[in-house]
Amino acid sequence: MINKKIGFIGSGNMAYSLVGGLTTTGVEGKNIWVSDPNTEKMLQMASNFSVNLTTSNTELVQSVDIVILAVKPQQLAQVCSEIASAVSQSNPLLISIAAGVLSKDIELWLKPESEQQTDTSTALVRCMPNTPALVQSGATALFANKQVSDEQKTLAESILRAAGLTLWLDNESDMDAVTALSGSGPAYFFLVIEAIEKAGMQLGLDEKTAHLLAIQTAFGASKMALESNDSPETLRKKVTSPGGTTEKAIAILQDGQLEALFAKALAGAKARSIELAQILGSTSVNN
Repeated sequence: MINKKIGFIGSGNMAYSLVGGLTTTGVEGKNIWVSDPNTEKMLQMASNFSVNLTTSNTELVQSVDIVILAVKPQQLAQVCSEIASAVSQSNPLLISIAAGVLSKDIELWLKPESEQQTDTSTALVRCMPNTPALVQSGATALFANKQVSDEQKTLAESILRAAGLTLWLDNESDMDAVTALSGSGPAYFFLVIEAIEKAGMQLGLDEKTAHLLAIQTAFGASKMALESNDSPETLRKKVTSPGGTTEKAIAILQDGQLEALFAKALAGAKARSIELAQILGSTSVNN
């Protein structure tokens, strides 16, 4: 169990999910702080999880050991500038779940004016969760800067594991590929479910039947892939009988260059991730 005080700057869906996951794993609400100008969201958290509330980001930083930056990427520069002095004084572990913002930019924004020309930086973990984290079934990749200790890496992993699977990246540049695969990935699978559901209706099934069968089939296939030692390719071949219905359908999908289309789609998503990181990194509190 995590025996540290944890603070969330921002009280959106991802923060709510992580707080919910942490409390179910034994972290007491009295050891969690939440800061947000939106008092309605914070009051909901307090009601459900008995967490501490504040509208002061600086006060939150001074009260905790771990600060989770759970604000929109466009807000991160302003928030970091606001808490820079407090971070410099209390030296907490920082975890950013803001999509697309590079560690070097966060480190720069977190430096008080007096330290802008120095090489000092705070311990920072950048991570990329995806939306299934909202139901504790997420996939999160993490990257730590050089200031993060082994103990702090364990703490960061424990926090994000409350929302699902976690893994570490050795190179931050891989985060763009992660964004393309698992960050955007849920939408790809929703699209596939949507397409299969519509196809089922075109074959004569009613909407409810097609909907339930499509969703449960996707869930079952994912569960099998997750729990099996076989590769997805091997699992596919095991359920594809020669001359059968599945073989016919797979052949049509492959003739339509499905794999090449997915490769092109993910490459496009990665390119956009790199582009957005450049745009967000050029953000400053003076813009």
